Amino acid sequence: MGGADKGLQNFNGTAMALHTLLRLAPQVGEVMINANRNLAAYESFGVPVWPDGLADYAGPLAGFLTGLERCETPWLATVPCDTPLFPTDLVARLAAAAERENADIAMAAAREEDGQLRTQPVFCLLRTELLESLVRFTHEGGRKIDAWTAQHKTSIVAFDGAQDDPRAFSNANTLAELRQLERP
Repeated sequence: MGGADKGLQNFNGTAMALHTLLRLAPQVGEVMINANRNLAAYESFGVPVWPDGLADYAGPLAGFLTGLERCETPWLATVPCDTPLFPTDLVARLAAAAERENADIAMAAAREEDGQLRTQPVFCLLRTELLESLVRFTHEGGRKIDAWTAQHKTSIVAFDGAQDDPRAFSNANTLAELRQLERP
């Protein structure tokens, strides 16, 4: 987004992060935001805001770590702010798969334009018991989500059925992509 804070860009008239919060809130008990700048703007959404505990913008795993450190329930659901059309039943479907398969992590997968089913690792449900594993992994310099999740029993949940929006996991990295997602 040319250096602009993605979460504060408007999607159909609402900041993407607030839109994400409103879409996720009915699916979970509590919501928190992980942000590293413009904290006052995010705090205005009325939920706790926590910056990364790891230095140097260490990527999504830093956000996972921040969430796991502060999560007060047995599971943590994660979603990014730049994918505004994620499923309204995301958490329920991830939870059902995690329970069915006795998994530590349940991760979404979606069909890409090339027809391949690809995991969407930032859309996941994590057992909070994984905190120690993630602390160890990141303190040893690990930054790749797939390398960390491969160490744990992970259930992959396909969101590619007839009822699923094929754009559900499309993210916006530019204003043009964001405007495209606003179209029905």
